[in-house]
Amino acid sequence: MSFFHKDELPATEMLPGVLRRAVYLDDVMMTFFDFKPEAVVPRHQHPHQQITWVISGAMEFELDGEVQVLRAGDGALIPPDAPHSAVILDTACQALDAWYPVREDYR
Repeated sequence: MSFFHKDELPATEMLPGVLRRAVYLDDVMMTFFDFKPEAVVPRHQHPHQQITWVISGAMEFELDGEVQVLRAGDGALIPPDAPHSAVILDTACQALDAWYPVREDYR
């Protein structure tokens, strides 16, 4: 696949109110998330490097014990194995995540 349109990518409901779409090459991946209001991504960690960038809406994001509200244009740099979670505020939210290495479980 050389070109894509986000809305035409296969979608997976990975958690209640959390829809994920992914594009990837051999060594890099991006995921697009559509969150319903008040959706929750429970605290977790993984060996991947992750960059999260909020496209629209807002979320309360916890990273390694620090909590911030991320709004459109804000982002977070998540090193490997850092605990993190998110709670979407009262409106729908969209975010983009970049990954290294590729998350095989998200293909």
